[in-house]
Amino acid sequence: MTRNNTGMKRKILLGTGLFFVALAFTACEALGDCGFCKNVTYENGVVINTGSETEYCGTDLVTQKAKPDITIGSLVTKVECR
Repeated sequence: MTRNNTGMKRKILLGTGLFFVALAFTACEALGDCGFCKNVTYENGVVINTGSETEYCGTDLVTQKAKPDITIGSLVTKVECR
């Protein structure tokens, strides 16, 4: 009975170890797909206001980068990401 128990424990430990290795690789890939974005307002090409940066990842980052500039008179507000 202890022999079967030991084999099962090894399988569980191996499975758990593989799970954490896979999780670590996925987390590293996700970190590479992140960026910091902020709203910047220009008046005649000169920065007059800058918002605080927020971190976005994955599709949220793509959405931020795709936002169009908003122009009202001589004011232009853009989302800028790094």
